Amino acid sequence: MTRSLITAAEWTLGSDAGDDIPEVVHSVVCLSCGAASAAEDNDRLPVEVWALKHTGLNPDHRRFTARAETFWAVTPAEGNPYREKDAQSTRAPG
Repeated sequence: MTRSLITAAEWTLGSDAGDDIPEVVHSVVCLSCGAASAAEDNDRLPVEVWALKHTGLNPDHRRFTARAETFWAVTPAEGNPYREKDAQSTRAPG
């Protein structure tokens, strides 16, 4: 096995939303008691409903930490030796 050290290479950071990865995952946590909603992929409505119901059952619990998680991926940019290597590994055998 040959090992190489790349001293300078360009990389690109961007969104990693694919078939098996959601664009965003929404959730909230009550600041009064720490109760948390379920995490929901690509749909914040169930989380909003959970927060409203939680306040309805606990009228003093009115503040939440809202989270919207996204996913990132780093990919080789033009001129990066890994770009060609990645392209070769995704080509179908000929």
